[in-house]
Amino acid sequence: MEFVHRSYEPGQTIAAVATPPGEGGIAIIRISGDTALEVADRMFSGDVFSYASHTAHYGKIVDEVGGVIDEVLLLVMKAPKSFTGEDVVEIHCHGGTLITRKVLARALQAGARAALPGEFSFKAFMNGKLDLAQAEAIQELISAKNEKALLTAQDQLQGSLTKKVETFQKVLTDIAAIFEAWVDYPEEGLEFASDEEILCSLSELLNSLKELCKTYHEGKILRQGLALCLIGAPNVGKSSLMNALSGKERAIVTNIPGTTRDTLQEELLFGDLHVLLTDTAGIRTTDDLIEQEGIKRSLEAAKHADAILAVLDVERGWNQEARVLLSQLNPEKTIVVWNKIDRTYAPIQGCNHPHQVFVSAKTSEGLKALKTLLTELVWHSKVAQNDQMLITSQRHYQALVNASQYIENALMGLQKTLSPELLSIEVKAALKELGTIIGTNVTEDVLSAIFSKFCVGK
Repeated sequence: MEFVHRSYEPGQTIAAVATPPGEGGIAIIRISGDTALEVADRMFSGDVFSYASHTAHYGKIVDEVGGVIDEVLLLVMKAPKSFTGEDVVEIHCHGGTLITRKVLARALQAGARAALPGEFSFKAFMNGKLDLAQAEAIQELISAKNEKALLTAQDQLQGSLTKKVETFQKVLTDIAAIFEAWVDYPEEGLEFASDEEILCSLSELLNSLKELCKTYHEGKILRQGLALCLIGAPNVGKSSLMNALSGKERAIVTNIPGTTRDTLQEELLFGDLHVLLTDTAGIRTTDDLIEQEGIKRSLEAAKHADAILAVLDVERGWNQEARVLLSQLNPEKTIVVWNKIDRTYAPIQGCNHPHQVFVSAKTSEGLKALKTLLTELVWHSKVAQNDQMLITSQRHYQALVNASQYIENALMGLQKTLSPELLSIEVKAALKELGTIIGTNVTEDVLSAIFSKFCVGK
């Protein structure tokens, strides 16, 4: 069941473990709220109320009768200079599941409530310490799988996307004000800007929005990783290729057709490209019901993959089997991988697929060329620059697409000399869509969906 956050209660004190579960040198219990200092004072051996903000203190966590639970460091961060904007206390205890659980239980016993997923970040958002785009960047920072994804999340956390959205909003607000003035004072002949100037401003803004939308392809792959599917007939070397790419014996390899009957996945890293590689059942005609289900799953995996490696056998050549297979695949996201070049084979003729590479899964010959071609296919032959802003969230992308559509409507309406009232409606709708990115126009349901994906303690 998807988490739905409770209605926000300003100042309510919450507590949670802020470090990953398991054994480690240190674990951190975070407490935030109006009574955070009071809760900490009840469980700590020192006088928490006497401590200055942003100071650390050695002492002991004790139970209700004074028994020692653990020796800890306690950090005090008083409002508003904390992550949540409230009084915050962090307790650094010894790592370990049992001791961490006991310290947290003591905090709850002392008056805190168990935090819900993402509730600390939710408090920070509600208290104006972060906007919504920055709050989402925290989770992306934690889950980043490569250097570029990490840099993109850091950039968004620093407010780059927010500043860009606010720039768009400023242009639209100024234009909306002009339309409103035309509506309110039609007889005054007010003209803060000509139709041509407004058309120019809206056109430039629309182009900027569309350029930003184009980055979602790269951003989505950086955030989620590339879904890469191996597909082909039995015994063309798909499993061998998977093992060669992963550098380990991940898939069973035999000369018996139909060995692979289900999808098999492995996570890889090709430079800065995080890849989820899926090996699939061989595509052929068969009466075996289990194998038929495997083939069905193979084609389904190929349909939803970001890129496909269609593995063909150079010894079999460009035959009917190969032609039928490629006819079922999207050519724009498919690379034809001619395997087994370590053997003697006739020149391949008749295959005009735009993306082809020759490899040997046995000797690893051609694998470097395969990775290069895959990278070019994924990035559309143009890898995003380090300073380029990328859209990584589907929610942000959809808001930008919707805003673009409203602006296009306003442009067409202005060209057709529609009434200012109608033009104003379109511009305000675009403003509202942009506002959902940074949280100025967002519903409780959207907030629930966003913060429910956060881990407890963040």
